[in-house]
Amino acid sequence: MSTISTRERYARAIAYFEKAMPDAETELHYRSAYELLVAVMLSAQCTDKRVNMTTPSFFSVFPTPELLARADFDDVFPIIKSISYPNSKTKHLIAMAQMLMKDFNGKVPDNTEDLEKLPGVGRKTANVIASVVFGENTMPVDTHVFRVAQRIGLVKPSKTPLQVENQLLKNIPPQLTGKFHHWLILHGRYICLARKPKCDICGLQEICVYYQKILKENSGTDHKKPTIKK
Repeated sequence: MSTISTRERYARAIAYFEKAMPDAETELHYRSAYELLVAVMLSAQCTDKRVNMTTPSFFSVFPTPELLARADFDDVFPIIKSISYPNSKTKHLIAMAQMLMKDFNGKVPDNTEDLEKLPGVGRKTANVIASVVFGENTMPVDTHVFRVAQRIGLVKPSKTPLQVENQLLKNIPPQLTGKFHHWLILHGRYICLARKPKCDICGLQEICVYYQKILKENSGTDHKKPTIKK
């Protein structure tokens, strides 16, 4: 296994992603900061595909935070019941809208500190909104980013999303943080799968710590490249 510097690993990852996914962006459908906030809250432990199937009906009934803030549990729950954890998400969505109206004049805050004050909004969700809507230099770390960044070797083995976030922000050019976040998510969603990564069709083999480790482990018994199930 050849030695490669952190700087070179990032440079080659960026070059690959720029070519493979030049227009990477969120797969959630939205038209405003409010709609993206709702969509991201719904997406926790749920697929973007399922969220995108649900939000059109949701926004037809609750197109503004003002209307959502006046809703009752029974108004919201039936619309999002196909989403994971609909009970808690219903409560969080209503409470979030109520706080927007009470403390932020119905506007989604443009900074992570205020975003994290909203019910149901954690660091990852706050970072997504700040990055995607307001162009802030933040790095949301979901399960895909957490897994892929460590597998490739972009960050050292980490126990928490915050550790991964800090390492990525330290090494990614500020103007690319938003795009890099989507690169890692899409790579994890379609190539670097959790259980069966598709290493055989990945363009990052030469810099990937995970792949090189497998290659080294197999070298003692077989000089061929490892066969990894799709």
